[in-house]
Amino acid sequence: MKVRTRLVLAFAYILLTVIVALTVPLAFNLRARAVSELVGQAKVTAQALAAVIGAEALAPAERDQLQARAEVYSEQIDGRVIIMNAKGVVLAEANPFPDPPTSAVGENYNTPERQEIGIALDEGQPEARIRRSEELGYDIMVAAAPIIDDTSSGSSQTTIAGAVRITFEVQTVTDTVRNITIGIIVIGLGGLLAGMLIAFGLAGSLARPLTRLAATAKRLGDGDLTARAGDIKGPREVEDLAASFDEMADRVERTFEAQRSFVANASHQLRTPLTGMKLRIERAADDATDPELRRQLLAADQDVDRMAATVDRMLEMAHDIEEGLPAAVDLRAIADDAVERWRDRARAGRSTLTVDGVGASSHVNPTDVEQLVDNLVDNAIHYAPGPIQIETGNNDGLAFIAIRDHGTGIPEEERSKVTERFYRGKGSPPGGSGLGLAIARDLAEKWGGTLSVEDPSDGGTRVEARFPNAHTGQEATGPIDVS
Repeated sequence: MKVRTRLVLAFAYILLTVIVALTVPLAFNLRARAVSELVGQAKVTAQALAAVIGAEALAPAERDQLQARAEVYSEQIDGRVIIMNAKGVVLAEANPFPDPPTSAVGENYNTPERQEIGIALDEGQPEARIRRSEELGYDIMVAAAPIIDDTSSGSSQTTIAGAVRITFEVQTVTDTVRNITIGIIVIGLGGLLAGMLIAFGLAGSLARPLTRLAATAKRLGDGDLTARAGDIKGPREVEDLAASFDEMADRVERTFEAQRSFVANASHQLRTPLTGMKLRIERAADDATDPELRRQLLAADQDVDRMAATVDRMLEMAHDIEEGLPAAVDLRAIADDAVERWRDRARAGRSTLTVDGVGASSHVNPTDVEQLVDNLVDNAIHYAPGPIQIETGNNDGLAFIAIRDHGTGIPEEERSKVTERFYRGKGSPPGGSGLGLAIARDLAEKWGGTLSVEDPSDGGTRVEARFPNAHTGQEATGPIDVS
């Protein structure tokens, strides 16, 4: 899709979003205000009628006059008027609506569905609300107000002699709100069309410099840290954007160079305090006479080890400096060295390390392979303490080194995910970083190898790294870019 089309569509989307964001709240607010005003007017009207009628008019001798007064009030408000006694029994009714139902005189109207009457009679408060009339098929306003008996003024408690209930249509208000809303939508669509025409005209002047800027951004994203937008001519905003882009690219380049220096020095700077902390904890553990204190200190010592391992792994993830040169490496010798390095740690983790297999040679960087093995052994001790074998040999023309444990194994559904960065299984114990297998995979692939996670038939997990065999002529001449 061309830049101009993208700009037009983006501008149209923004306009549409603004129109919707303004129209919808405006329509809801308009309806809410109209309803609020109507409810307030209905309450005032009901209270006024209740005050005019008075408690004296509810006496049996006044029933004929009460009906006549209800009809007069009904014509004045153009709505239905019902007058009832304190029990909710209808004493008079006047209904101007077309096709009126049977007269409700004598019927008890204080029912749960007519909550406004209950509020007026029980609480002595006016109440109004809008609801749907199933009989009439449209919305109506209902309002009720108590008729106060003023003859009991000497009493400390207000006496409610009855109530008046009025009902009238609100469809006119609803139709007005709907018509105004439709008008707002039509105006909005007209604004959208006009905005699209303007956007189409402006898009041409923006497209060319933005296309050039996009190409420069792609070069920078592809790793060319020297890519700059330069002197781009166009609208002032685009020129400012190009200048800001170049400033950003300068900062990215400086940050990248600073990262190189950080990676070169951070390991030593971070390891020094961790080493000091470990020595102090170990010395305190040796001097501790309280068994519980000694146990806590040994646990803290293991936490420091895990922290140091996590620091190393995070640094290795960010490592993008100079790579070591390949050499002919005996994987069996690397396995033997790993056992020596990890013997004490394995013993502390209730594990045993053994080497099984024959010599296997490959052209790789020994430091990378050692790091790969360290990560796998560390994982095995941490997640599956017990007997751990480091196996070496040749298979299908490839040299391999594998770490085999006898733990609970890895579920089949998780086996393909455990080499992903920061992935940790559901049953993993706390303390891991989710990086060990990911780093091992990257190190294997960097030298033309592979890493596989297997599920032996007799339980546990076997992680195998395979490399080109030095005797097959498949020699790596340098690290492979697997990013």
